[in-house]
Amino acid sequence: MPRTSSRKAPTNSTASGNSSTIDLFRAASGRAASKELERIDQLFYSYASNSSGVIDPEGIESLCSDLEVDHTDVRILMLAWKLQAEKQGYFTVDEWRRGLKALRADNIIKLKKAVLDLEKEVRRPSNFVDFYSYAFRYCLTEEKQKSVDIESICILLDLVLGLQFQPQVDALVQYLKIQIDYKVINMDQWMGFFRFCNEISFPDFSNYDPDLAWPLILDNFVDWIRSKKG
Repeated sequence: MPRTSSRKAPTNSTASGNSSTIDLFRAASGRAASKELERIDQLFYSYASNSSGVIDPEGIESLCSDLEVDHTDVRILMLAWKLQAEKQGYFTVDEWRRGLKALRADNIIKLKKAVLDLEKEVRRPSNFVDFYSYAFRYCLTEEKQKSVDIESICILLDLVLGLQFQPQVDALVQYLKIQIDYKVINMDQWMGFFRFCNEISFPDFSNYDPDLAWPLILDNFVDWIRSKKG
């Protein structure tokens, strides 16, 4: 006679029990997510302007005070990057929700720790190029604006590249301040500055080849440095 399996098919009551457990888990997860979002929103509206419904420059200053971070600190720019904030000096509720969910921060204590840890995330090579290009776009404050004034670029270079490439940044900023050919910098030139600092031997420029389609401003910068050395 053929052998029969000793295993029994699950009874309706067992299947029903499993289904109930899954449903309870989903409901609990949904409630937890809802509560987290509620706390994130509460934190947002503690800094948001009553009239505009967004966190404006005054609200960001209050936030910085609670985070114990200066409003000019690069970590605030990193927070804006994580929120993917579109307008400089302003955070919308949707940007806030997106960023704080990603940071798993639903109160000021968690956010303070997350902002400190954010620097490690940004410094990863896979993230830094995105952050660097975002920093330029964040400075485009007018509609259809495609370039940033030299003074702002000098501040931004020191802020985002200073820690990694201080000698290069110092020299580049010095040149940008004394040159008279460029009043503004565009995105191609901005990205060229990063590539230059990352790839070119400094201060001898031994591997710099002007025929490799570097922005003209960098050709001029290299000529300026070499002329100073005589």
